[in-house]
Amino acid sequence: MSIPPPDPAFVLRGTGAAVNSLNFNCGIPEQQPLLFSGSENGLIHVWNLKTHRAGTKLDGHNGKSVLWVEALQRGNTILSQGRDQQVCLWNIDEGREQVTDSIFTESVGFCRCSLLSLEPGQWMLAVPSGNMSEVQILNLPSKTRVCTLEPDADAKLGMPMCMKLWQPLTSSAPLLLVGYENGSVTLWNTAERKVLSRLKCHVEPVMGLDFDPQKARGISGSSDRFLHSWKLDEQQNLKLHEQLELTNAGIADIQIRQDCRILATAGWDHRIRIFGWKKIRPLAVLQYHSDSVHCVAFSDHSKPTERQLAAGSKDQRISIWSIYNET
Repeated sequence: MSIPPPDPAFVLRGTGAAVNSLNFNCGIPEQQPLLFSGSENGLIHVWNLKTHRAGTKLDGHNGKSVLWVEALQRGNTILSQGRDQQVCLWNIDEGREQVTDSIFTESVGFCRCSLLSLEPGQWMLAVPSGNMSEVQILNLPSKTRVCTLEPDADAKLGMPMCMKLWQPLTSSAPLLLVGYENGSVTLWNTAERKVLSRLKCHVEPVMGLDFDPQKARGISGSSDRFLHSWKLDEQQNLKLHEQLELTNAGIADIQIRQDCRILATAGWDHRIRIFGWKKIRPLAVLQYHSDSVHCVAFSDHSKPTERQLAAGSKDQRISIWSIYNET
């Protein structure tokens, strides 16, 4: 049974455009907790979560929409992806606002990049390509191309819409989940450059997905009115697990919290929905925004009681929530 929905703990204003991407950096006790936001006007704001103000504003995508932003290396370095076909590496240490490197993606779509930490100072980055269904896999910081993942032409998957790089518990090779325009979710082996499994989940494009490696289980949402949970069996085959019908159609983003107890969805109906992850059951509907919610993110606070949820909307606001953060 759903609990009475709370109000936001606080709201961040001043982006000047719709908010497309959010990423917390709160796990280092000696540093101020930060939230990074990417907006439709090409700006990245660095929010101090103590003062509730943007201490830094970064402008490096020529006024084109920022689709994705993620912090590296203790929050002093960040990556951002824009619709100017660039992925930018920023140095923001000690007040700097400097683009130190960039990658030309050729992609004109809306698919966000996905980043996986391999070891200290080394990452793998999945980037949508300029070719219809391709995804490029790069190593960072070298920008060395690991592989190109290109489906068979007769698969007719359409464009990649969302991605999730992850590290299996029993394998050294990272795997990539891709949600495609035709409503399918595909699992790729990045070392062998081949499809391991494909599952047709939705009748509309897959707009958001997330995956729990511990349970070998994931979830996806679309512009239709269904959430689909799916499992990965021992033969690495994707199989449907649960289906939940939503009150209103349209999911823009899905995030499973780091402790894998709850998940949040960003809805076209202006609402944020909270579900239990063990069983996909509704827990709360958070209502604050006056337009579509584009993105959600859970904080990486080291203390469970300090955990927060952020939601970014087309109404140019970021709501911060303290919910289900008991130990």
